[in-house]
Amino acid sequence: MKNYDYILFDLDGTLTDPAEGLVFGFEYAFKKLKVDYGERSTLRRFIGPPLYEEWQRVFGFTPEESAAAIAIFREYYDIYGWWDNRPYDGIHKMLAELRARGKKLAVATSKPEDTAKRVLNLFDLTQYFDFIGGALRSTARDKKIDVINYVLDNLGVSDRRGVVIVGDRKFDAEGAALAGIDAVGVLWGHGSRDEILASGFSGVVEHPAELCEMLK
Repeated sequence: MKNYDYILFDLDGTLTDPAEGLVFGFEYAFKKLKVDYGERSTLRRFIGPPLYEEWQRVFGFTPEESAAAIAIFREYYDIYGWWDNRPYDGIHKMLAELRARGKKLAVATSKPEDTAKRVLNLFDLTQYFDFIGGALRSTARDKKIDVINYVLDNLGVSDRRGVVIVGDRKFDAEGAALAGIDAVGVLWGHGSRDEILASGFSGVVEHPAELCEMLK
């Protein structure tokens, strides 16, 4: 794999596992709205994509209904759900090694930026990153391409050939393709192996140590 100067990381499903807090938040919102969401286990599919558009697609919400559902979800998540989370094993070591080798690291997440910073601070992960970029709490800058462009602008990157993003869902690969950068898929997150292999990632890894070896 070619040498990268800048490595962007998705957050949910890539650096940390937010599943329990998110799923409880989704349940809270759907029960309050009396939405039939099926089996609880199926709610994990909403970890990764921008919720505003995804809930319109899956449930047939109007834009107004989707925005209202997200607001109810955040009633729970912003108080309880965000800390019901954990970093994946090996993440600290991987990030430290990449930093020690002179790589510029950043976060590019569709999670609201203020919440992403709280999560990273909670697990002492902020220290590794040159910039942390996320979505706004409105529907602006919630697509992965918009977040990637925002992060690269703040890093002052003009030549994107030396940039790669690491993520666990097809949305990361799609955003990377639109941004003109490479993408590496990880298999420890919430995207299935089939999804990762079919999404156009430049490389696929199973463990943080393997990713570190690939990118160092």
